Amino acid sequence: MPREKNPETATARKRAPRKRVSQPTADIQYPAFVDPQQRAALIAKAAYLRALDRGFAPGREVEDWLAAEAEVDAELMRGTAAAARV
Repeated sequence: MPREKNPETATARKRAPRKRVSQPTADIQYPAFVDPQQRAALIAKAAYLRALDRGFAPGREVEDWLAAEAEVDAELMRGTAAAARV
C-alpha cells in the first residue's frame, strides 16, 4: 500500500547548500622576508624532522610533506599577524 503524501512537506522547499568560495593559494600573502625558495626549504626541513621522528618508515612521505606545509604556513601567518599588531 503506497504512502500518502503529506501536503505540508510537498510544498516546502529545501535549501540548496551554499557554494564555498575557495581561496586560491596564490592569494596568500606571506611576509616580505620569506620568498618561495625559503618557504620550500622550511617545509623540506619540517618534513625531514617528521620523517626522522617516525624512523623514516616508507609510505608516508606525502603525508609528512603536507603536514609540514600546513605547519610552516601557519607559522608564517602567525608571524604576519604578530608583525601587523606591532
